[in-house]
Amino acid sequence: MWAIATLGPSAYWYLTRGTGVVALVLLTASVVVGIVGTVRFAAPRWPRFAIDIVHRDLSLLVIVLLVIHILTSVLDSFAPIRLTDAVIPFASRYRPLWLGLGALAFDILVAIAVTSLVRRRLGYGTWRGVHRLAYASWPIAVLHGLGTGSDTKIGWVLAITAACIAAVTVATLVRIVRSGDGHAEWQGAAIAVTLALPVGIALFAIEGPLQTGWARSAGTPVALLSRPVTRASATQPRRTGSKPEAATLRAPFSARLSGTVTRTEEAGGRIVDLALRLSGGARGKLRVRLAGTPDGGGVSLTGSQVDLLASGLPSVMAGEIVSLDSTDGGAGADLRARVADTYGAGLDLAASIDIDGQTGAVSGTLSATDPTGSGR
Repeated sequence: MWAIATLGPSAYWYLTRGTGVVALVLLTASVVVGIVGTVRFAAPRWPRFAIDIVHRDLSLLVIVLLVIHILTSVLDSFAPIRLTDAVIPFASRYRPLWLGLGALAFDILVAIAVTSLVRRRLGYGTWRGVHRLAYASWPIAVLHGLGTGSDTKIGWVLAITAACIAAVTVATLVRIVRSGDGHAEWQGAAIAVTLALPVGIALFAIEGPLQTGWARSAGTPVALLSRPVTRASATQPRRTGSKPEAATLRAPFSARLSGTVTRTEEAGGRIVDLALRLSGGARGKLRVRLAGTPDGGGVSLTGSQVDLLASGLPSVMAGEIVSLDSTDGGAGADLRARVADTYGAGLDLAASIDIDGQTGAVSGTLSATDPTGSGR
């Protein structure tokens, strides 16, 4: 966990999103293996103990990813999420219902892991009853991801979620059909319930998370909606203690920019994310988040966050935009920002970017200067 503690706010944000998506995929795989494992499609090739090992290892990996997902959510100061919110359902100030569902799913998985460790003392019947809760944790986790995830409206995230739902639905139908001989009275009802689950989730997504204004409806604090992306300031207090090693990348310097843009509609406004790579005179990453009211393809700025991580800099530098001017009818922009590390060393950034309206590809240039004029 030491590596996590050294990450900057931008890294926390990306790691939270990534581990959440991967955890859902692995949880789905674990549930599917658990469902079809009892059917024993190819017993000579896949003995039961091998299926059980795969199922167990997938479940343990899910818990590890969820721990990282929780820690990065707490450490990322964008949303007011406490560590207790991850284990006490529905106690959070931030989207309490949907974050609470995530805490509930995590608690269920931890309960399953703990009871599995003491399975011999509990007895098979008790352990089996708790273990069946794993099947309940899956739809709860899906609703959590749709309800509180920051990437719900992104196409590839929706595609992954749909694939997970389809996988569990097909596995459940196969299980019902293969084990339903002689039980026609409940087989039809079980099939109907299984088919109703993905339909219900789809209707919820369409009428809820995919609608404009969902952030407010989901329980995002009003103060966070009014300034959704300002998480650090270039004028933050100087940290006491020893400084890191001196920077080998010194201002002034310039670099080429390339990357992508993502636009997200929120209640009363729009968030624009620029994920950019630096090449040429400097190598690293630049992340820019803009928030405000829609203005063509961009925003009329009300809040911003800029994070710079480059080879040769001692740490992540964070700050905000100080000026923003649209170019080429909104297809590009000239922006200026000031960023600083936690020890007070700062840079003035000037970027000129062009955005391809069809592909979302971003290109441009970046120059950095020392605001003190003395060089770094």
